[in-house]
Amino acid sequence: MNTFEKIYEVVKNIPKGKVATYGQVALLAGNPRWARVVGYALHVNPDASSIPCHRVVNREGKVAPAFAFGGREVQRQLLEAEGIVFEPDGRIDLEKYCM
Repeated sequence: MNTFEKIYEVVKNIPKGKVATYGQVALLAGNPRWARVVGYALHVNPDASSIPCHRVVNREGKVAPAFAFGGREVQRQLLEAEGIVFEPDGRIDLEKYCM
């Protein structure tokens, strides 16, 4: 299994209504230093319907500024549709929503 496949397997296991950080996905995929690689992998996600890349946020609980499937607002809308509530400053409470 290559690096991107490992990352996709981790992302597939993020439950609806939860998020994971890039670093968390990297750690679970086998290398805590892959956070940037996680971003690359998600940007070329081959199957957004089964690999929910919208559930991956940065370490501050913010959505990606360049979400590959429609931009920041689309990512936020997808998360809100799953019941995730954003703080007034645009962050997600990671203690509450992180898997």
